[in-house]
Amino acid sequence: MEERVLLLFASLLLITLITKFLKATPRAPQLKHSSPKCYPLVGSLFSIVANGDRIAQYMSDLIRASPTHTAFFPLPFGSCLIATANPSNVQHILKTRFHAYPKGSTFYVTLYDLLGDGIFNTDGESWKTQRKISSHEFNNRSLRKFIDTAIWSEIAGRLLPLLCSAAAEQRVLDLQDVLQRFGFDNICKIAFGFDLGCLDPSRPPSDFVVAFDDAVRLLGKRFTTVFPIIWKIKRVLRVGSEKQLQDALAIVNGFAEKLVRERKQQQQANSMAENSDLLGRFISSSDDADEKFVKDMVISFILAGRDTTSAALTWFFWLVSRHDRVEDEILKELSAIEREALGFEEVKEMNYLHAAICESMRLYPPVPSDSKQAAEDDILPDGTVVPKGAIVAYHPYAMGRIESLWGKDWEEFRPERWLQKDGGGAEGKWRFMAEDPYKYPVFQAGPRVCLGKEMAFIQMKSVAAAVLRRFRVVAAPPDFEPVFTVDISSKMKGGFPVRVEERNVCSSS
Repeated sequence: MEERVLLLFASLLLITLITKFLKATPRAPQLKHSSPKCYPLVGSLFSIVANGDRIAQYMSDLIRASPTHTAFFPLPFGSCLIATANPSNVQHILKTRFHAYPKGSTFYVTLYDLLGDGIFNTDGESWKTQRKISSHEFNNRSLRKFIDTAIWSEIAGRLLPLLCSAAAEQRVLDLQDVLQRFGFDNICKIAFGFDLGCLDPSRPPSDFVVAFDDAVRLLGKRFTTVFPIIWKIKRVLRVGSEKQLQDALAIVNGFAEKLVRERKQQQQANSMAENSDLLGRFISSSDDADEKFVKDMVISFILAGRDTTSAALTWFFWLVSRHDRVEDEILKELSAIEREALGFEEVKEMNYLHAAICESMRLYPPVPSDSKQAAEDDILPDGTVVPKGAIVAYHPYAMGRIESLWGKDWEEFRPERWLQKDGGGAEGKWRFMAEDPYKYPVFQAGPRVCLGKEMAFIQMKSVAAAVLRRFRVVAAPPDFEPVFTVDISSKMKGGFPVRVEERNVCSSS
């Protein structure tokens, strides 16, 4: 009922504003772009809303149908969305004209309540400062520490025992949920020095974890609201989903603020600054008045560390469960490693597994689309005219499905497309061949390329290796067909139900 009242209110407000904002509905430039059906005043909004449950697939279809691999979406009041999977355009946006394509106000306002001025939601000097501080966390020394301490302690101490118990009891698990909780624990341990124990069955669910899940889900709804003014009115009135969001955010922010205050007090009490992790470095670099700055960073990194790697691994395990040949190749690679607890060097050398994860993310990227907002008028390399203020999105989901980029077998899950045999012949060793980052922008590219890329690969490869070496992952039911959905990152709608089968007898650990 409240949604209808708010929609009526917004409609009346819309009519009032028409005389001020009325202008010709934008049309796609005179190029061979794909564009949905367009109406006066609202542009292609009806088409976008009608496909809200499958927005990634819908936009991908239009992009792929375009000769330039760029689609044009007129929006209300003369604004527009330009979505592209053209590598030349992607390089132009992310590198060549980087300064002309910041995150922009639309993205910033929508996610501000959770991310604030954190690194993933800001531009300019604030972004540069946070990136400079964060970069120290991702050197080789930190990566070695990450795999030797945080990852393997969580794998051996919690993940494998959980899976072993499920295998013994023949219990169905939601693997997507398990991987999200694993990611939560890892990022909190390595970056902030605290243990949520999300995978520990003896602990009740943390209020913070539950609230964080709710906040991410409810924020994702803002992107699918017909008129943004609706969620803004609901936020002011504290009703419906926005009231639920504010309640969840109060818990999330309260937890993060408490964490920052306590660590700050610890560092002030010690003669030597405890800045051995990311949180310590941020506190040391901030002034007394900048606790919000540190809190925003904590939340931003938790979001990135939890959602992206868990999303990638969820789709990876599903694809491997359907492709015995790929699983056999991964096991063959693992059989050459004698150590049970894989170290930094062993993980780095697992080229076939690395390729399989890249291939999985080609088809199911954790972030299927990323948007910028044009700060000035521009023209993309394919000739698309970009007006100032336009939302410009590059679309990794569509890029992984374009025949001209990946060949006629683009639909096939084939890790070998990333590999080459040293010396040739069947007995040669696999060597990984990286793709152009503007053809495969899963980790962005250019100045904003993901700082945590290598750490993410180490985590994903470590988890995949540990699980597949010991268990066979089987979808439950075996013919399970997942539905690709998106809130802030990609997910399987309703989770990924699996059974795990022991390859060898589980130890008591």
